[in-house]
Amino acid sequence: MIESNVPGHAGELAVRTWPNLDAAWLAVIVHGFGEHGGRYAHVADALVRAGALVVAADQVGHGRSEGERAVVADLDGAVADVGAAISSAASDLPTVLIGHGEGGLVAARYAQLHPLDALVLSAPVLGAWEGLDDDSGEPLDPALLSRDPEVGKRYAADPLVWHGPYPRETLAMVERALDEVNYGPALEHLPTLWLHGDADELVPLADTRTGTDRLRGLLFEERVYPGARHEVFNETNSAEVLADVVSFARRVLELG
Repeated sequence: MIESNVPGHAGELAVRTWPNLDAAWLAVIVHGFGEHGGRYAHVADALVRAGALVVAADQVGHGRSEGERAVVADLDGAVADVGAAISSAASDLPTVLIGHGEGGLVAARYAQLHPLDALVLSAPVLGAWEGLDDDSGEPLDPALLSRDPEVGKRYAADPLVWHGPYPRETLAMVERALDEVNYGPALEHLPTLWLHGDADELVPLADTRTGTDRLRGLLFEERVYPGARHEVFNETNSAEVLADVVSFARRVLELG
C-alpha cells in the first residue's frame, strides 16, 4: 500500500493506493461517515487478488485528510474529491466505484453525473434516512457495526476514526444530497450492485430501499444478508460479501 496526497476541494486529500502491475480494472473506495480508507485494507487486498488496482481517499475532514473533523458540508466538493481520487490512479482501466454508508450517497451522486463502468453501494444512505431525525448528539455505537465484537473494539480504538456525534453541517449536506439523488437521473444502464444487512440499525434497509427504487435501472442487482449489521465488509460473512463484489465486477466488466 502506498500513501500520497492530492488536492481536494477543501485541502489535501490523503490517498491510499494498493498497486497491481497486472491490473485489469480500477476499484475506487469511498468510505462512510467518521471513518477512513485505511479500514478497507482487507477489501483492497481481496480486490487486488481479483485483478484490481485499488484507490481509497479519506474524505475531507476524515482520517488523514485536511478539513474540519467529520465535516463534509459540500456535496459538489465531495463528488469532485471522488474524481480526484480516480484521477490519482492515472489509469485508463475500467472503473468500479464502491461507496459505503454516507460514502454510498456521494458515490451514487458521482454516478449520476459522471461515466463509470460499474457501481457498488454498501449500506448506502439513500432515500428517506431516519438518521436525519436524530438530534441526540450521541456518537455512533460501535456494537451496531458488525456481529463480530472485534470490529467494534478496533473501531473504538482507532485514532483516525471520528468518535463524536454527526456535525450539523454534515447532516445538512446529507439532507440536501438525498434530495438531489432522489430526484436525479436513474442509473438506467450502469451495472449497479446494492449490498445491505437486514439487521442494519444505522442505515435501515427499508430507508435505503426508498432510494434504490428511484435509482435502479436495467442492470441493478441487490444482495441482502440475513442478520448482518451496518458494515457488511466487516461482518462475520465478509468472505461471502467480498466474493459477491468480485463476481459482480468481473462479470459486468467481462473479465471472465
